Amino acid sequence: MAQQLRRVAVIGGIRTPFCRSNTAYSELSNLDLMTTALNGLIDKYNLGGELIDEVVGGAVVTHSKDFNLTREAVVATKLNPATPGVTLMQACGTSLQAAIGSAAKIATGQIESAISVGSDTVSDAPVVLQRKMAQRLAKMSRAKSFGDKTRAFMSGFSPAELAPVAPSVAEPRTGLSMGQHTELMAQQFQISREDQDQLAYESHVKAAKAYEEGFMDDLLVPCAGVYRDNNLRTDIDLGKLGSLKTAYEKSSRGTLTAGNSTPLTDGAACVLVASEDWADRHGLKPQAYLTYGYHAAIDFVHGQGLLMAPTIAVARMLDQAGLTLQDFDYYEIHEAFAAQVLATLKAWESPEYCKEILGKDRPLGSIDRAKLNVKGSSLAVGHPFAATGARIVAVLAKLLATQGGRRGLISVCTAGGMGVAAILEGVDTPAHTIH
Repeated sequence: MAQQLRRVAVIGGIRTPFCRSNTAYSELSNLDLMTTALNGLIDKYNLGGELIDEVVGGAVVTHSKDFNLTREAVVATKLNPATPGVTLMQACGTSLQAAIGSAAKIATGQIESAISVGSDTVSDAPVVLQRKMAQRLAKMSRAKSFGDKTRAFMSGFSPAELAPVAPSVAEPRTGLSMGQHTELMAQQFQISREDQDQLAYESHVKAAKAYEEGFMDDLLVPCAGVYRDNNLRTDIDLGKLGSLKTAYEKSSRGTLTAGNSTPLTDGAACVLVASEDWADRHGLKPQAYLTYGYHAAIDFVHGQGLLMAPTIAVARMLDQAGLTLQDFDYYEIHEAFAAQVLATLKAWESPEYCKEILGKDRPLGSIDRAKLNVKGSSLAVGHPFAATGARIVAVLAKLLATQGGRRGLISVCTAGGMGVAAILEGVDTPAHTIH
């Protein structure tokens, strides 16, 4: 007998304010940030002592001691300590992927409730020893006498081995940073510097307005004395954006700057998803429903755009849902770089790209730009890698609950040439179930 899938309610989410790395959160760890966000969600929805079926998520930039990060955070919160914590990581798609996975379990009746969470801090990035030095220390630890330990350490020793290995954001397969890859995408899709700056400007303006009108009030939990994102520029000026030097490509072809790229950011975010029955038993009203999710990857190693996989994920998800790109009231496209967002939009409009990469006979088409990132996005508020997905789900769910609309589309690009996409639907939209 076929199993009837259940609707998956997005109850809502919360996050810490996001801060540029090495500023307000410089002394905090991923565990500190994740615990703060989770406790904020617990207080928001009166979950103290509650046994949640699972808390799933993680961080991208982690220490080896954080192998069980999510479970450690759960134990540090006000949740029932018997709540399982699962550490998961898919780069910038981490907390969105966590929500999709837990939603599938809820839809099939395996669990009733889940929290999806992500945290990242580049302020506390691990600095490790060179492999040769690590092997030397391991050999020394196995030696028995002091003399043997001394000989094990000194044999063939070079002072150069003492130099630490600094954290790197370069793609291991190409040696290029994400910004360098995005420069190549900007050149391929002919994305101008002016268009990138305009998108960045609009993101700051929208986010500032969202704060002014109170939209952000119940989406934030204070952390370390911080009450709002410190990357947000309420006095953003297009002229100043245009005067910034390029950051990744120094030749005349360069278009990416610190102003139209997201900064390294610290912060955490989480979102509560559940069955309708669980929500009803706990007196919680769903803000939206998570109905579809999909992830995909692209062959960036051999020349395709590193951050273009969301074009594939979205196209395939739309096929599953029987929807077109135009069937949405809101589009939440993660702004890793302004050029990435604009390249994605241009790819969906391109007959050649849609045929060659997406296997479509016609382009997916254009979107109404007035519906794009209406409360600002990562260029304005910042981008703690693993936290961004949960931030976006929380924002979109609240939009659907408070400002109407049938459905919203989420698109998140990630390192490693991957993309994660999802669809949220309003509570009054005819029922779909997650696929």
